[in-house]
Amino acid sequence: MAAKKKAAKKTTKKTAKAAAPKKTATPKTDFNKVLADPTKSLQTFDLLDLQQYTQEQTYATTASKDFHLFYVGRDDVHDILKHILSRVSVSLYLNMFGYDDDELNDIIMTIAHDPTITMLITLDKSQSGGTHEKQLLSSDVAKNPSLFNTSITTGEQMDNLAAQRFVIGQSATHQISHTKGFVADGKVGAEGSTNWSSSGEGTFVVAGKAGGPNYKAQNNTQSVFTDPDAVSRFSSELVREHMAAAAQAGGAPGSAQPAPPAAAKKKAAKATA
Repeated sequence: MAAKKKAAKKTTKKTAKAAAPKKTATPKTDFNKVLADPTKSLQTFDLLDLQQYTQEQTYATTASKDFHLFYVGRDDVHDILKHILSRVSVSLYLNMFGYDDDELNDIIMTIAHDPTITMLITLDKSQSGGTHEKQLLSSDVAKNPSLFNTSITTGEQMDNLAAQRFVIGQSATHQISHTKGFVADGKVGAEGSTNWSSSGEGTFVVAGKAGGPNYKAQNNTQSVFTDPDAVSRFSSELVREHMAAAAQAGGAPGSAQPAPPAAAKKKAAKATA
């Protein structure tokens, strides 16, 4: 009788174990496909879309509906940024102090070459010698920003200030431009201490979790918010910072007219002779 009870107990344990749901890893998103798919946008964005990138893969029941704070070294901040940026379809206002992430730069360059998306970019002058800043400056977008509806202004590109809206500069009082954030499509804001770099974002080297060989993560935070007032105010601030940096380069975008062609100069000189 005792042996029968023991056997029954073992069977029950095995059955319960077999019935327990297995934890399955969230499938890796192909952000290149997302970029190329116009149906993937921020028009129906919800903060719940990002809970898959947290360590717990879910939020607390008391979590805010319009603000969430993520932690580098714990949450997958790199993929959170890719998730949002790869879905931009209307506009992107960006000010980034540390700009050194290959994958995020690829997304930015794709957006920059899309004439249907309005984009303002502001980068810090002290960081402007980096590889990715140089890539932006030498791109087709930098050479003809009005064609791509992308804002480009630098000290080296002052010949046609009216067309330049991409800024590398400083704060209004000539301090570093230390903002690290953006507003995407006028709907989603992101801001925090996170620079765009491998250690700044704590980019995962092991699928789905922090840690692993050569993994590096700074102590940083990344907030994402959809509160309309915060998004509106941050958008205005990003434009203000952009205009201040542009003014340092010789004037606010659109404040100076392109130099007249040689023929017009000759005609003007003849009229005043």
